[in-house]
Amino acid sequence: MAIAINTHELTSLLDVTPSWQNIMLTGKHGIGKSQILTAYFETKDMKVKTLFLGQMSDPGDLLGLPTKEEKTGRTTFIPPYWFPMDKKPIVLFLDELNRARPEILQTVMDLVLNRKLAGRPLPEGSRIISACNDGDEYQLTDLDPALVSRFNIYTFRPSEKEWLQWAENNGLDRRVIRFISTHPDMLDCYSDKGEDEGLEKSPDRRAWEKVARLLENVAKPTALHQKIVAGIVGVRAASMLFVSMKDDGLQPEDVLTDFKKVKKHLEKYQLHELSQLNDAIARLFEANKVSELDHDVVNKNLRAYHDFLLEKNHEAYAHFVSLLDGTTYKQMLIWLSKELPDTYKKVITFIRQL
Repeated sequence: MAIAINTHELTSLLDVTPSWQNIMLTGKHGIGKSQILTAYFETKDMKVKTLFLGQMSDPGDLLGLPTKEEKTGRTTFIPPYWFPMDKKPIVLFLDELNRARPEILQTVMDLVLNRKLAGRPLPEGSRIISACNDGDEYQLTDLDPALVSRFNIYTFRPSEKEWLQWAENNGLDRRVIRFISTHPDMLDCYSDKGEDEGLEKSPDRRAWEKVARLLENVAKPTALHQKIVAGIVGVRAASMLFVSMKDDGLQPEDVLTDFKKVKKHLEKYQLHELSQLNDAIARLFEANKVSELDHDVVNKNLRAYHDFLLEKNHEAYAHFVSLLDGTTYKQMLIWLSKELPDTYKKVITFIRQL
């Protein structure tokens, strides 16, 4: 079994792994492997070329078309569209590796072993990363152990918190974010069988993004919207989402802009509700959306919320502090240290007493 890593660990791993070592990520479909890799390498000014090997029917799709050199009479291959003729290093992302035909895998072997394609070397500093679908529900090709041995292998399991923070950063519909925060098991780990077709439809991260984009400008979703959503994430997930949307609940901005108004509502919250609100507030800071609010108002209300948790619910306060003592959320701690040093001191004191 390969060691499991989340998104934060993947980016840290990429920082220290030499470019000449190939990486293989295994995991479910729709968890954002390509998206995360592209975003990471954009910060390094490197282009990611994604090749869907499961869709290739002939080695020529990977090698390029053969041609005859006039001078030598030898057969060579016209470089494929993705090959970096400018000699700048690239990231070659070989998706669906274990869905590729055996003849495609033979071509891949030379690529990962010698870093050459039909005799043309990849530019120095290029990286090769592959992805494999993991699970009995996929139609897969057995991989040659010699090919597998050329990769460092990791099971990629991005956490629910990482997806929620990504969703906040990218402005996904807050109702979907709140639903996944309340029901993290609905993010991507169950199957929902269709009654008529015998097909399986289950939610995944890509599907939830579709749902969020669909609903983002819909104030009052209708029964038709629910049917559309059911076609994206399954009947069960859609039903639960629409039930949750009937209860608007408190938004993190409510706490940071008018704590006095929402205090009575907060006093009725259970531990799990306060914990979800803590996470939502932390995500707001991490996405830098607090900067859009009046800083003096935020400081006043954040201090009041902190003191409320400290006085009223020790477990919820411990959860609040735990968010500041980890690696997922950093911006709220930075804000406290700069804007509210008195509150920051209480947090640090509490951490030291644990």
